[in-house]
Amino acid sequence: MDIFIAIALVFVGAYVQTATGFGLAVIAAPVLFFVNPALVPAPVTVCALFLSLINAWVFREGVSLKGLQAAVIGRIPGSVAGAALLLWMDKDMLALWIGLSVLFAVAVSLSSLRWHPTNNRMMAAGFLSGFMGTSTSIGGPPMALLWQHQDLALIRANLAAFFVVSCLISLIILAPIGHFGISHMVLSLPLLPATLAGYWLARRTMNRISARMVRLGSLTLCAVSGLYAVVSALAG
Repeated sequence: MDIFIAIALVFVGAYVQTATGFGLAVIAAPVLFFVNPALVPAPVTVCALFLSLINAWVFREGVSLKGLQAAVIGRIPGSVAGAALLLWMDKDMLALWIGLSVLFAVAVSLSSLRWHPTNNRMMAAGFLSGFMGTSTSIGGPPMALLWQHQDLALIRANLAAFFVVSCLISLIILAPIGHFGISHMVLSLPLLPATLAGYWLARRTMNRISARMVRLGSLTLCAVSGLYAVVSALAG
């Protein structure tokens, strides 16, 4: 039963991320952590890497590598800090941190703030993305905050390209501390077809469903999963 829950969550997350630019980990990670803590962060990050590689290739014409350099530079020390946090946190604290990260993502998406993505802001967002992404697999919200008022095609392309690099950085840093290895790859294998299926469905339907409906639906799922993680962590 647990594997079917995991597959469903990753499928929905992959659909949302393909349609909006981010969302796989935000939707899937909070519940997956309670299904099996070993699924977070590495297996979810593997799924995000797989999906980001596909989306970066499909939307490659909109990618601006020069604009992402500062974010990638900030991502490296942020990932190291996130790995250090994993070594310090126990299971309940990590669950709480995951839930709070998701609620932060919802707040970011609802925010009316308009910040132009300057180099300094991109570097800061990259650091926060690395910190959150390596510790929880949820690295999208800081970058989305800077990009959310840009053209949707630009958001999809550049977030996908950034996530390819950032997921690789996280996995490389997670490996030496025992949070990414063969066992985590095995756990991620059943989730990759669900990732691909979510991508496939999104590519065929995202132009038929209004962006507003996708956004409201994904925010509702994120809020529910985030609150579930926070309440479960506090109750535990």
